[in-house]
Amino acid sequence: MTDPRRERLAKAKDRALEGGPERHRRRLREQGKLPVRRRIELLVDAGSFVEDGLLANALEPDLAADGVVTGRGTVDGRPVVVVANDPTVKAGSWGPLTVEKIVRALEAAYEELLPVFYLVDSAGARITDQVAMFPGRRGAGNIFWNQVRLSGRVPQICCLFGPSAAGGAYIPAFTDVVVMVEGRASMYLGSPRMAQMVIGEETTLEEMGGARIHTEISGCADAMVSSDEEAIEWAKTYFSYVADHYRVFPPVYAPEPPSGVDPGSVIPDDPKAGYDMVEFLEAIFDDGSLFEIKERWAREVITAFALLEGRPVGIVASQPNHLGGVLFVDSADKAARFLWLCDAFNLPIVFFADVPGFMIGTEVERQGIIRAGAKMLTAIAEATVPRISVIVRKAYGAGLYAFSGPGFRPEATLALPTAEIAVMGPEAAINAVYYNKIMELPEDEREAFVAEKRAEYAEDVDLLRLAAELVVDAVVDPEELRAELAARLRYALRKDRHFSDRRHGVPPV
Repeated sequence: MTDPRRERLAKAKDRALEGGPERHRRRLREQGKLPVRRRIELLVDAGSFVEDGLLANALEPDLAADGVVTGRGTVDGRPVVVVANDPTVKAGSWGPLTVEKIVRALEAAYEELLPVFYLVDSAGARITDQVAMFPGRRGAGNIFWNQVRLSGRVPQICCLFGPSAAGGAYIPAFTDVVVMVEGRASMYLGSPRMAQMVIGEETTLEEMGGARIHTEISGCADAMVSSDEEAIEWAKTYFSYVADHYRVFPPVYAPEPPSGVDPGSVIPDDPKAGYDMVEFLEAIFDDGSLFEIKERWAREVITAFALLEGRPVGIVASQPNHLGGVLFVDSADKAARFLWLCDAFNLPIVFFADVPGFMIGTEVERQGIIRAGAKMLTAIAEATVPRISVIVRKAYGAGLYAFSGPGFRPEATLALPTAEIAVMGPEAAINAVYYNKIMELPEDEREAFVAEKRAEYAEDVDLLRLAAELVVDAVVDPEELRAELAARLRYALRKDRHFSDRRHGVPPV
């Protein structure tokens, strides 16, 4: 004899697992999107997911799991928390129980030191439920409070498959990294319709907050991909480099030799010629392991993870191929946040400098380049993980500091034979000091005078002199750099992580 109570519960579970109405599930398929539970299947190890709150709002029709799937699983054997919107249920919008489920998941992540994966596809708050879900102590604001509390404690990773609207846009903003699906994902505080109504601006959803906007212009997102599957794969790759939480080291893998390219061959003989720093890095680190973060934004500086003899490291490197590697406001913002990320999750940082310095001029001064540069320097100073600075070619002015130069107490400052360290380049220096004298000379004597001063300047900043006076700790040939870095980072593993006795600084952000 069947038990009607069990039948009722079984039907409720089936309805919840099915998701929203068929018309919404069909629309999801037409959009080329995956159902929420398929997304979770691709993320976590088979059979590992344990769900919480499946029957939330089960007494209401068309509110399967109240629009969000939460629970625990493992990713490559590592326990995580998953928070995943179901866009077939009221467009993934939030009601009071949606918020409660998310808050409980984040509280569990804090208490159990579990990384959090956010699979976001949500229209934001249900206006009909605003009093119940928005203003109170367990309301939507509590989600963001918990995210801030989790920041730097455990990794928080966001895959953005569809919209993340209004206040909900802050969920991606509070995570460590955001990967967006091109043509489908968006995040914005006000919709195009709202912008037209409030400020009279005519725009589109893509122009307002699409993947290209946020990966190339705003810097709010870290990567753009073409499908749900690619987004999940990107997130899993990112996770493979970072620690499970702030108390442990990242995973270690089997070492792989680098690409086989001679790193020295990448650097041109002409000191003014451009080259692709990515090729140089690929010749140093384990083959296929270079993984860029914010690759499309502020491209004059590279922020990336890589493996060095199987151990994850963070990389901040000049990119001479883009704007000569000059640092701008966005460059400094990009680097500073990446440095905080590496320091939070115990990733040693290697800097590769080929930098003329920070950009000058009225435009960047009005944008706050002094503030932005100071923020980058603050992030370097506060980073207590092992740091090594490599001067590849030039490091002029504050650019030296921005790549963790000697004054910022790296474990070592290494120089390639091509390195040059100075307040500024020879042309600018001679012009700054001798401009009036040059103008006083007869025109046919100026060239010889400038050549004489260039020779004096070159002698003043000669690399052998810098090594002799302990400005640099070692001069290393490019083909020996990989082994040198690996050895020094092994010795630095026991580094004291204390920086300063205080609550926190007041950074120039």
